[in-house]
Amino acid sequence: MNFTLNESRIVEKIKTYDTIIPVPISTKRKMQRGYNQSFLIAKKIAKSLNLEIINNCLYKDKNIIEQSKLNKEDRQKNIQGVYKLINKEKLKNKKILLIDDIYTTGSTVNECSRTLRQAEIKEIGVFTIAKD
Repeated sequence: MNFTLNESRIVEKIKTYDTIIPVPISTKRKMQRGYNQSFLIAKKIAKSLNLEIINNCLYKDKNIIEQSKLNKEDRQKNIQGVYKLINKEKLKNKKILLIDDIYTTGSTVNECSRTLRQAEIKEIGVFTIAKD
């Protein structure tokens, strides 16, 4: 993580956002794994750059087949409608940086972004650690 946070142009871009939101995982998955990797990444970035992290507005409402086990077309179908939004007022008029661990087809971040737009936000950016 430090290599990324030492890149001044990346840091300056991240600092243009008001808040960071990690891509949520289902409660069942979190219990199995013991953590949400996107939350851990978001927490480190938020702490290092003194940014707000909001982890109680976007949540994964359904358990689905793991995206990594599906092809591109099936991933898009699988992820539709699985995220829900609560506490919308916390996000209104904010610039949000959505954090995910890996970007493969974009299905997950696209679905999260679609859901977040219900809160009348200003802008959504996406930050991932890896691209498959």
